[in-house]
Amino acid sequence: MKVLIAVPCMDQVPAQFAQCLATLGKVDKTIVAFQIGSLVYTSRNDLVQIAIKQGCDYIFWLDSDMMFPPDALVRMFKSLEHGDIVSGLYFRRVAPFTPVVYDKLDIDDTGCHYTEPKDIPDGIFEVAGCGFGCVLMPTDIMLDVIEKYGSPFTPINGIGEDLSFCWRARQLGFKIVCDPDIPLGHVGHHVITRELYEAVKQR
Repeated sequence: MKVLIAVPCMDQVPAQFAQCLATLGKVDKTIVAFQIGSLVYTSRNDLVQIAIKQGCDYIFWLDSDMMFPPDALVRMFKSLEHGDIVSGLYFRRVAPFTPVVYDKLDIDDTGCHYTEPKDIPDGIFEVAGCGFGCVLMPTDIMLDVIEKYGSPFTPINGIGEDLSFCWRARQLGFKIVCDPDIPLGHVGHHVITRELYEAVKQR
């Protein structure tokens, strides 16, 4: 098994991310690719091509402003038993720090319509879409999306590249799940964690 850790980024990454990446537990053959660019969807599409050319079986997406535990990758492989694509749970960097997962996601001629869950379920749960800050998937899913739609992350109707991909993947019948038990942080003016989100929510 060969895994690509795919990191779209600008020309620098936060020290917190670098430290997490340095201590991340790897599985089998693991390689890391940084794709530098100002258009994140182009960087993601390029990273997909790297995974295909390198013969990688899985892609582990990490945004360069994320914090994650050393066993994140191992735990996400375990979570793949519940779906085809698995995301960790993280939160926006600005108040009210809402979760970057969606229980409804529809795209039509008027744009993108989505809702965030009012509460975070206990245990792994299915989602309609997610951000790509920490996501694991088989590369074969990318091949299927490319065959049907072309570039997997090119935005639809101006919406984000991550939700555009999620919509395409779900149209092909792939199940996306979120594992809320993998502790993630989102690096901003604060490190955004679930504990901070819950504290703000109670105000």
